[in-house]
Amino acid sequence: MQVSVRDNNVEQALRALKKKLQREGVFREMKLKQHFEKPSVKKAREQAEAVRRARKLARKKLQREGGM
Repeated sequence: MQVSVRDNNVEQALRALKKKLQREGVFREMKLKQHFEKPSVKKAREQAEAVRRARKLARKKLQREGGM
């Protein structure tokens, strides 16, 4: 990952880097890797995330079609 520093503005480059890392999910992954997660807990979490993604996608699709 690369961020360019323009006009010696390091703060702006750091903000851009943090935004890119956030979008990629690096912080979330680091938080999950801090402690061991039992396989059963991991599976349940991933299934819940999949359900959440599917509901969000369905909500957006309904909104695009003019349901709301």
